[in-house]
Amino acid sequence: MTVSAQFTRRGVLLGGLVVAGGAVGTGVLGAGQAWALDTPSIISCDDWDARSARSLKVHNRRPAKILIHHTATPNVSDLSRTQAQRLARNIQNHHLDQQGWADSGQHFTVSRGGYVLEGRHRSLEMLRGGRRMVEGAHCTGQNIIAVGIENEGTYSTTGPTTQQWNRLRQMCAYVCQQYKVRPTEIYGHRDFKDTACPGDVLYKMLPELRTEVAELLREDDDSSTASTEAWPLLRVADRGSDVQAAQHLLRGAGYRDVVPDGRFDRRTADAVRQFQKVNGTEQVNGMIGGESWPLLVAPAGTGSTRETTRALQALGAAAAPAEPDAATWQQLLGREAARRGR
Repeated sequence: MTVSAQFTRRGVLLGGLVVAGGAVGTGVLGAGQAWALDTPSIISCDDWDARSARSLKVHNRRPAKILIHHTATPNVSDLSRTQAQRLARNIQNHHLDQQGWADSGQHFTVSRGGYVLEGRHRSLEMLRGGRRMVEGAHCTGQNIIAVGIENEGTYSTTGPTTQQWNRLRQMCAYVCQQYKVRPTEIYGHRDFKDTACPGDVLYKMLPELRTEVAELLREDDDSSTASTEAWPLLRVADRGSDVQAAQHLLRGAGYRDVVPDGRFDRRTADAVRQFQKVNGTEQVNGMIGGESWPLLVAPAGTGSTRETTRALQALGAAAAPAEPDAATWQQLLGREAARRGR
């Protein structure tokens, strides 16, 4: 079952909705007190029989954002707690034994049945305290400033189950409350890495997630639908002005075989892979996402000025500064991404 519009209204959000894995917190409001959400039901590492962590770092600081992931595992029909705990163990085994990490990389996981599980040891303890965080391993560059929430399944062509969506927004709202994170600071993994995660469908639902989290927190802020950091994800078969702009930037970086025709073909993907190798990105996969874009748009000297100008022209920004900052590039690229619905 995919998310239904009937669950997006404020009246339902703040009502006594019950889903698998526990009740949605309806909040408490005493005299002279600010609105506060009830503590959600979260299955701890001990409760799902997690293996011991090798070593963990706890930072005396609050995280500044939330990163949404999907596990890229099958969209199973088994919505039981048993399946949720099996998933948590499988993830931890993979991260410990294949990745060589200290523990599960993500802080929390939301199963398709609507169960929330602690992923990395002590994440729940730190969240309840609201002042410190456990360093994660879910996104390099973000692990000490972002809470990582995995969602069981693959959401490239379909959305999460209703149970899963309900618990995801509840969990995000609780994290925002405890750590004083604004709903605008909810991002997808692809915003910072060259990856399709958390899937095209779930990624497009993030504005809705920010809005619903703000409603749960009773924050009437229209800006909750927009994140402050967003880069479009480009890959083979994409077309448009943002692809053409990327091709000009690749040419400016020395990849002169790239034809700036606005079609993301195999030649463009090969150039991207070479660019990623040279710049030491985490993934060398030919996609241009949240890790490669900042490197591509960074000023690279006078030799790239002409191609930078052409990239700006492709985006319809002839009046933009010769060397726009990252925020300006994101705004310009976002127009085409919005047109394509990505």
